Amino acid sequence: MSASVPNDEFVSLVAKGGKLNESEIEAVYNKLPALPIAFLRDEWKGGSFDTGHPGHNQLLTMNWAGKTFHSTESVDPIVMLEDGKRVCNEEWGHAVLREVRFRDLVSTAMIYDKHPIIDHFRYVNDKLIAGAMDTSAFGEAGTYYFYLYR
Repeated sequence: MSASVPNDEFVSLVAKGGKLNESEIEAVYNKLPALPIAFLRDEWKGGSFDTGHPGHNQLLTMNWAGKTFHSTESVDPIVMLEDGKRVCNEEWGHAVLREVRFRDLVSTAMIYDKHPIIDHFRYVNDKLIAGAMDTSAFGEAGTYYFYLYR
């Protein structure tokens, strides 16, 4: 595959690390294909892009480990590492999965039950997915981009 394929571009952004430009991530994210709900069922590790978005520091402070998708109706959206074990952060509640249109594409979205947050997912490859957190909780900070891997 060439470097111009969105999936490869996203993998490159993950590998790049360090401080990244949110608009660069957004441009690649918007070209990624939809992700079917069934694909998510599993434990996923979480990764965060440092774009200066407050969500990045918040997750680092929480010792965020990822998300656990038990079923369509049962998701642990914020899983942390405690004593080397994955534990659901009950303060953040749970979530459900639905197909939702976001930026002209119907794809899998995770809707939190205790917070005004919807995470939208796009397919990168069988071991990596892209996420975009859509919420008013961060005010003018914009969309928070992250990734999950297994």
